[in-house]
Amino acid sequence: MLSVALLAQSKTGNPNLAEVPWPVVTALAAGLVLFSLLMLLVRRYKRCPSNRILVIYGKTGGGNAAKCVHGGAAFVLPLVQDYDYLNLDPIQIEVPLKGALSIENIRVNVPSVFTVAIGTDPETMQNAAIRLLGLGTQEVKEQARDIIFGQLRQVIASMRIEDINRNRDQFLESVQKSLEPELKKIGLVLINVNITDITDESGYIEAIGRKAAAIAIQQAKVDVAEQEKRGQIGVAEAERERAISVANATKVREIGTREATREQAIKVAQLDKDREVGEQTALLEQETLIKESQRQQAIRIAELDRDQKVGEQQAAFERESRIAEAERDKRVRLAEANATAIGGEATAQASIAGAQATLAVKNAEAYQVSETKKREAEAAVLEAQNKAMAKAALAQAEKIEAEQRAALEAPAKAQKAKIIVDAEAAAERVKLEAQAAAATIYAKLEAEARGQFEILAKKGEGLKKIIEACGSPQAAFQLLMLEHMDALADASAKAISNIKFDKVVVWEGGGGGNGAAGASSTASFLQNMARMMPPMMQVMKDIGGVEVPEYLAKLTSDSLTESKPPSTNGTHAKIG
Repeated sequence: MLSVALLAQSKTGNPNLAEVPWPVVTALAAGLVLFSLLMLLVRRYKRCPSNRILVIYGKTGGGNAAKCVHGGAAFVLPLVQDYDYLNLDPIQIEVPLKGALSIENIRVNVPSVFTVAIGTDPETMQNAAIRLLGLGTQEVKEQARDIIFGQLRQVIASMRIEDINRNRDQFLESVQKSLEPELKKIGLVLINVNITDITDESGYIEAIGRKAAAIAIQQAKVDVAEQEKRGQIGVAEAERERAISVANATKVREIGTREATREQAIKVAQLDKDREVGEQTALLEQETLIKESQRQQAIRIAELDRDQKVGEQQAAFERESRIAEAERDKRVRLAEANATAIGGEATAQASIAGAQATLAVKNAEAYQVSETKKREAEAAVLEAQNKAMAKAALAQAEKIEAEQRAALEAPAKAQKAKIIVDAEAAAERVKLEAQAAAATIYAKLEAEARGQFEILAKKGEGLKKIIEACGSPQAAFQLLMLEHMDALADASAKAISNIKFDKVVVWEGGGGGNGAAGASSTASFLQNMARMMPPMMQVMKDIGGVEVPEYLAKLTSDSLTESKPPSTNGTHAKIG
C-alpha cells in the first residue's frame, strides 16, 4: 500500500516524493508482497484440536475425496483447497423400539439408548467426510436412528424371547456385531448400548416370570423336605455310632487291663534278672577300676619323671638361647652404629656428587665454548694456509706462464685456470670439513649439556615436589635417607660381613695418658664411647629421622669410673 501511494504521488508531480529513488520503491513493494504472502500462508496453516477432525477437500490427490487430519495440523492450499471440521463429541440416540417380532412371532418392546460418535480410523474418517460433512447433530441422529432401528429389529427376529430376556450379554454382543459395520459405512462407531427394559404385548415375559417363581417356590419346598430327611438320617446315624463307640471303649478297657497284668509280671521278672546281672557287673567293674587306677598311677609317675628331665633340658636350652640372643643383639647394635656412620658418609658423598654434577655441567659448557672457538680458529688457520697455498700456486703458474708464454701461451693459461679451480675447490672442501667437524662437536657437546641440564632440572623439580609434600627440607631429606636405608644397610653388612666380633681382646699397659690418675685405656675407651653416644643419636635423629631408645646410650662416665682396673701393670679385657 505504501509503495502504491508513493508511485501515485510521484506521478502527480510532488517534488518531495519525486526525489525517492526507484530501487527503494521497488524494495518496498517487494517487501509488501512478501509480507502479504506470509500472512496468507499463516492464515492457511490450520491446526486441528483433539475433539475434532480437520477435513481438507478440493484437489487433495492420493485418490481420496478428502484429506482428514486428527490431532495435528496441515496446510490448506489457497484457491484449490478448502477445509471444514467434524465434531467428535458422543451422540446419544434414544430408540423406543415397539412391536418387534421375535423368532416365536411375539411382538417385543425393547426401549434402549445408543451412544455413537464419528470414528478416528482412516477409513471411518473418510466415510464421515463423504457422508456427514456439513450436517448438524440432529441430522446425524436421524441417519443413525434409522440404521439402528433396522438392525435391532433384525437381531430380535433371530432370537427367542427367553434368550433376549435371560442372556443380555449375548443379545448386546449380537446387536454390536450387526450394527457396527452399518454405522461404519456412514463414518460412525458404536460406543455404548443401554437397554432399559424388555416387555411384550401378550404377557409372555410376565408368564415366564411367574413360572420361574413357581418353580423356585417348589424347589425351595423340596429343598426343605430334603434337609429334614437328611437331619433325621443324621440323628439315626449318630445314635448307631454312639452305641458302637461305647462297645469299642469297653472292649479296649478289658483288653488293656489284661495286657497290663501280663506286662507287670514280665517286668517283675525282668527286674529280678537285671538286678542279679547288675550285681555281677558291678563287681567286675570294681576290679577293673582298681587295676585301671593302678595302671594310671604308674603311667603318671613315669610321665612326671619324663617331664622333669625335659624341663631341665629346656631350662638349659633357654639359658643358652638367651646368652646367644644377647650376643646377637650386641652384634646387631654394633652393625647398626656402623650403618649409621656409613649413612652419614653416603649423605656427604651425595652432596659432593651434586656439587660435582654442577661443576661437570659448568665444565661441559666451558669446554663446549672453548672447543667451538678452537675449531673456528683451526678452520681460519686452514683457510689462511689454503689461501697462501693458492697464492703460491698462482705465483708458480705466473712464473711458468712467463717462461713458456712465447711457445705455450694457450696451454699455460689452461693449466693456470685448472690450478686455480683445484686450489679453490680444495680450500672450500677443507673449510666445509672444518665447519662440519666444528658443528658436529658443538652439537654433541650441546646435546650432552642439555641432557645433563634436563637430568638435573628434573631432579630439582622432583626434590622440590618432595619438599612440598613433606612440608620442610629436613623432612624431605629424612624421607630420602629412609628410602636409601636398605641400600646403606646392605652396603654396611657387606662391609663388615667378613669381620668376626666373637671375641675382642684389649691389652693395655696401665694408667696414664689423658685420663685421670689411675684410669686405664679400656676405661677411657668406654668413657669416650659413652660420650659419643648422645651426639650420634642426635645426628641419626636429625639426618635420618631415626630415634634410638635413650636407655641404649645411658653409659655415663660416673658409672664407668666406679669400676677400677684390676692392675696398673697390665689389663686384659674380653668382650664377646
